[in-house]
Amino acid sequence: MSRTGDPNPFDEGEPEVNPFANNSASKSRIPKVVASTFGFGQKHDATVDIPLDSDPNMKAKQLATWEADLKQRERDIKRREDAVLNAGVPVDDRNWPPFFPIIHHDIANEIPVHAQRMQYLAFASWLGLVFCLLFNVLAITVAWIRGGGVMIFFLAVIYVLSGCPLSYVLWYRPLYNAVRNDSAVKFGWFFLFYLIHVAFCIFASIAPPFAFHGKSFTGILAAIDGFSSNVLVGVFYLIGFGFFCLEALLSLWVLQKVYSYFRGQR
Repeated sequence: MSRTGDPNPFDEGEPEVNPFANNSASKSRIPKVVASTFGFGQKHDATVDIPLDSDPNMKAKQLATWEADLKQRERDIKRREDAVLNAGVPVDDRNWPPFFPIIHHDIANEIPVHAQRMQYLAFASWLGLVFCLLFNVLAITVAWIRGGGVMIFFLAVIYVLSGCPLSYVLWYRPLYNAVRNDSAVKFGWFFLFYLIHVAFCIFASIAPPFAFHGKSFTGILAAIDGFSSNVLVGVFYLIGFGFFCLEALLSLWVLQKVYSYFRGQR
């Protein structure tokens, strides 16, 4: 006997939902709960920001931009250098001699350390030639005053005006650039004209009587002939002979040093 309104003790309440049953309500409820809990599939979901720096395509674009900028700068620099060269403006600044710069010369900063001593010897050889030619003019001037004739004086002036710049251009400057840039072509150019320089020094120290009895050079034969006519002229010629001999010996030493350096570099 049951009372009205009393709960049935055997009643288990609301029926349980069978997960295996074909219940559309249960299917629609479970995904909504999961979606609302984890935030998937909602209209206003939060967006995830991906930094652009991590994008490989962006890095490639930046590198391409930098490379194009560097190439443009290189083209600008090359165009300016070509414009300077075409205008005839020297690239190397003139810094020697200090009181009146006429050439560019900087062994301490432009020549390798192991080749600086050799380069200084070559520079001393060039300065020695300049000194010999200048003293040759002085001795010939004394001979001209003592009645030797004006033609030998003009020849001595021609020697110094042509010999100093030509020796610098033909063999000293090529050696300087060859050592600085390690250029085999310039080394060959130096050897060719430096052998001519050595032959000239030997010829001047002998002064054979080919033109004007060899009196346009202060050689040993001209010195002997000068003593026979005037002792003062003979003394000047003899001193000039000694200078040309020293220049020839120094030139042979420089030639040996440069050849050893060239063979060691190859």
